[in-house]
Amino acid sequence: MNEQVNERAVDEQLHRLAQAHCVASSYKDWRERETPVPRETLVAVLAALGVDASTPGAVRDELARLEEQRRQRLLPPVVACRRVPGADQIRVPSQTEVSVELADGTTLTPPSASPTAEGHLAYALPSETPLGWHRVRARRGSHEQDAALLVAPDRLRTPERVWGFTAQLYSVRSRASWGMGDLHDLAQLAAWSGRELDAGFVLVNPLHATEPTPPINPSPYSPMSRRFASPLYLRVEDVPEYRELSADDRERIAALAAPLRQDERLIDRDAVWTAKRQALETLYRVPRTPARQQAYESFRQREGTALTAFATWCALAEEHGNDWRRWPSALRDADSPAVAREAERLAPCVDFHAWLQWQLDEQLTAVQRTATASGMPIGIMHDLAVGVTHSSADAWVYRDVFAEGMSVGAPPDEFNQRGQDWGQPPWHPQRLAQAEYARYRDMLAASLRRGGGLRIDHAMQVSRLWWVPEGGSPADGTYVGYDRNALLSCLTWEAARADAVIVGEDLGTVEPQVREDLAERGVLGTSLLWFERDRAGRPKPPGQWRELSLATVGTHDMPPITGFLHGDHVALRDRLGLLTRPAADEAADHRRLLAGWLALLHAEGLLADPPDALLSAVARGAHDHDEAAAAALHALLARTPARLIGVSLADAVGERRTQNQPGTSDEYPNWRVPLAGADGRPVPLDDLPADPRVAAAVAPVRAATRTRA
Repeated sequence: MNEQVNERAVDEQLHRLAQAHCVASSYKDWRERETPVPRETLVAVLAALGVDASTPGAVRDELARLEEQRRQRLLPPVVACRRVPGADQIRVPSQTEVSVELADGTTLTPPSASPTAEGHLAYALPSETPLGWHRVRARRGSHEQDAALLVAPDRLRTPERVWGFTAQLYSVRSRASWGMGDLHDLAQLAAWSGRELDAGFVLVNPLHATEPTPPINPSPYSPMSRRFASPLYLRVEDVPEYRELSADDRERIAALAAPLRQDERLIDRDAVWTAKRQALETLYRVPRTPARQQAYESFRQREGTALTAFATWCALAEEHGNDWRRWPSALRDADSPAVAREAERLAPCVDFHAWLQWQLDEQLTAVQRTATASGMPIGIMHDLAVGVTHSSADAWVYRDVFAEGMSVGAPPDEFNQRGQDWGQPPWHPQRLAQAEYARYRDMLAASLRRGGGLRIDHAMQVSRLWWVPEGGSPADGTYVGYDRNALLSCLTWEAARADAVIVGEDLGTVEPQVREDLAERGVLGTSLLWFERDRAGRPKPPGQWRELSLATVGTHDMPPITGFLHGDHVALRDRLGLLTRPAADEAADHRRLLAGWLALLHAEGLLADPPDALLSAVARGAHDHDEAAAAALHALLARTPARLIGVSLADAVGERRTQNQPGTSDEYPNWRVPLAGADGRPVPLDDLPADPRVAAAVAPVRAATRTRA
């Protein structure tokens, strides 16, 4: 009995320590069941945070240390405020004086403080404090501290109601692209859909930097850097120096592109980059005019040490491989003298990779300019991945703000019943805050500078992430919390500066209050049709959907509409051994779900044929009703109040194959599937304007959102 009491006391202390560091000791799973976190997971996660919980004595020592830190601390690393009641206060311990130093050097004294229920003081933010970054100073007796002060906007502007295509850009090939969709293709897609179809935006996959040398990971959500972009997406012929090439050089470049343009198989990034690299090296060697050279130098100066460090990583990766953890030990520290010497030796290669980022900056800027010139109020909406890989440039350059020995993932859910491990190191919450979120802010600013909107993949990243100890099962991870107010304030401040729209992908398991906080700040959520069900599991009528959201039918982790209708995802997961219950049960659930949606479409007058007719056709493997069902689903989106409506290009042309099957790597050609119709034949971008399937798919959303002359 005494042993049980002692064991319970030890667990209670461990849970107290975990809670103090925002580490969850239990959580609610996707079925709303309370699930305990294994003790081993808590100990491992705390260790990654620099907290020793290996023994009961260590736990007690850490709790005592926390209490001492609490007594000494006057301010958090970052104080984030807004001009709304309750959010416009600077809270400090009792008997503490506060002053605010503005970015221009002006010092302000807040009005008198009010006591809080916790025994602290709450100073009102001085009314003349402008939006942006400042400093706050606190003094209690002889003890002084200062911290960053961010005054964020109350909320972002609500965008006008528009629709747009969602596309995996690499899959959208034209007859002129080099084997995969590129930035010229994106400009053409935006110009056509904006001018001819009244589209307000194009949402694309993350265009983040990839490996500088093969093999290249095909996943756009496992990048080498979220701060910089991938030169895979450059259109070689759009580099200004291309015009200066000799006829022979142009012929050589055309010969590099020719076999890629003829290849209709799966997208081969290694082959694409091998060819583009040769062509881009030729263009890099072309002498630049004084004006062009000045533009390049200005770009280098604007991007500063971050660009130099990234380009240095690229150059070193070419010599030592794409995983810095396997480099010579002296090169694993980005700030080491050995790295500085190597950067000098490899200066031409470093400059080449910096030049590539300049070309990307120019082409990305041109794409957004083309999009807005076509009449799009938003233009290009970029996608921000959750993180970077362990081997990445960001993990090397910014090693101090990542937690080692951990990966970000997701707990088991309805569609991924074994959980997910994305192989990405998480931000270390305390170190990121102590660095005043500089890495996070720079990343956001870079993404927002070259588009009109930003989708935040796994929007819960602003509040908590699922940490998986290295070598462990994703199901045995736990949630680690972040300062949501600070991260959201950084996000909305950068978005307001860029006058951009923000969409948070808030699907799956979402902790209480996150969706409300996002909406309160003007950050749109994501409404995925197949997930829009009430508590009884019934499809939600369109009038019950959220207004502040991007509404779509599906997502890249699910098959397009045609594939979903025919249950391709059930068959695929069964074949790959990803199901945790019999395939017959999964198929039966899918039929019930599909029957519910078809019944709603029929009741709304959007589907002429009764649901049984469609279900019977699907059971026979017939495709007679596929296009009608797809049009009806998009018409249902048009009846929702959602401010943004997304139509997948894959859905518009009748594609069946999913772009990504979570839980797989080589078992399925993830992120390598070119845009094709239901028959598997490639559909080039050039043919979309005349494709009747596309016109039929977008007609209802176009009619519902048309506001431009």
